[in-house]
Amino acid sequence: MSSKTTTPPNEMSFLDHLEELRWHLIRSVLAVVIIGSVAFLMKGFIFDTIIFGPKNMDFPTYRFFCDIATWLNKVQSFTVIDSSFCGDEFPFSIQSREMGGQFSAHIWTSIWAGVILGFPYILYEMWKFISPGLHANERKNSRGFILIASILFFIGVLFGYYIVAPLSINFLGSYVVSDSVLNEFDLDSYIGTLKISVLACGILFELPIIIFFLTKVGLVTPELMKKYRKIALVVVLILSAVITPPDVTSQIIVAIPVIFLYQISIYISGMVLRKERKKAEKEKKKNRNVKPN
Repeated sequence: MSSKTTTPPNEMSFLDHLEELRWHLIRSVLAVVIIGSVAFLMKGFIFDTIIFGPKNMDFPTYRFFCDIATWLNKVQSFTVIDSSFCGDEFPFSIQSREMGGQFSAHIWTSIWAGVILGFPYILYEMWKFISPGLHANERKNSRGFILIASILFFIGVLFGYYIVAPLSINFLGSYVVSDSVLNEFDLDSYIGTLKISVLACGILFELPIIIFFLTKVGLVTPELMKKYRKIALVVVLILSAVITPPDVTSQIIVAIPVIFLYQISIYISGMVLRKERKKAEKEKKKNRNVKPN
């Protein structure tokens, strides 16, 4: 009599999982391509308004800091904030030194626009792949994950675009070692600075979501986060120094919301643990009330 192993109908084999993952990735890539194609056709708006917006001194961030600098410097008897935000234009130009430089920048900028704008759908495809492996109560407790993660990501992107990128461009674009040296930046270098600022902040603002899942799997606790709060502060300042120009004001401006997110993450971690403990207590009571046959 030959024994034959069968896979339960509600379980998938390893190859089935790979096939399912492949289709989720294909749909995600298609979404990026479709959104990127629309961005490609909107070249004027994407480059002149979005990409080169922080290059112009009439950008809202520069006007805001200029007004604050003007007001504070009038109130105080000394310069409180650098007034380099006030001016007509930046002392630098952007150039493309390769034959296909502008076309390549157009392609890659459209792709990254597709990734950023398609982030909620990419999360949705990831969630569709992961959620079947979760218990019903875990899926219920994780309801709203896509919405909250997308909101945090776009808040981070806006923070990077309106705060971090202008501070970086203002500092690096105005910095000179000698009047004999002209600042003529390559197109890829400028777009790279803008891209890093935006994406880094978008990922940093996902900290509460990351802590939520790390707490669920037991790798993080609120006590652990409180214990290493000082070390986390140092790490935040280092990250701020990496994604911002090397001046104290910019680092503090970037560090403040990240520290705030860290505090929120401690609260979220504690909330998750309290729910887990209540669930464990209910299970214990339920098991005690079950009488043996």
